[in-house]
Amino acid sequence: MSAQPGLWPQVRDTCTSLGLMLSIVLFMGLGRVIARQQLHRPLAHAFALEFLATFQLCCCTHELQLLGAQDSAHPTWTLTLIYFFSLVHGLTLVGTSGNPCGVMMQMMLGGMSPEMGAVRLSSQLVSALCSRYCVSALWNLGLTKYHFSERNLACKNPIDSDLPQAIITEVVCSFIFHSALLQFQEVRTKLRIHLLAALITFLAYAGILLMILMFSFFLPWLHNNNTKKE
Repeated sequence: MSAQPGLWPQVRDTCTSLGLMLSIVLFMGLGRVIARQQLHRPLAHAFALEFLATFQLCCCTHELQLLGAQDSAHPTWTLTLIYFFSLVHGLTLVGTSGNPCGVMMQMMLGGMSPEMGAVRLSSQLVSALCSRYCVSALWNLGLTKYHFSERNLACKNPIDSDLPQAIITEVVCSFIFHSALLQFQEVRTKLRIHLLAALITFLAYAGILLMILMFSFFLPWLHNNNTKKE
């Protein structure tokens, strides 16, 4: 019984963070409805939709990183959140990329003109910058104990991996994801979204394992070879 009062603040903060992310999704959805009704020029329409999609992704990612760190002792909680919001983004952001790699892949495959690609890329850049200031302003409100103005928005490095490890992990995971994306084109939309959400969750978990394996096996092997050469 005594543990319940101590657990309530954490539950309240978690619900507040989840409510904040879902509110962002709802407002961006409303913005997409307005954009589809009011914007009829293809470039302006694409810029607005890509802006809203990227804004949603970036804001939710910042808050998701914060929410996942609240209970680091249970990694399944973080993976559950990743799967759920990957599913939400997949269902609500149909027709947008939200990622420069996706836009460039479509351009290279001939599915998008250079002009449209430039518009979408510029929209993503502007939206990412705007989301950063928006998240900072929201955290300044102090809605939870994890929201405070001094919190840094810089990328974190939870397992102290170096740059080569991070690059290799990113390349491997990106290759797997975009290869799967091409293979899933013929799959029904609703099923494809579930498959991609599951794949993103798996890669988030497998990426950490890959880094640990590289750190544990590859780097000591490389160090021993360099020592023998000397």
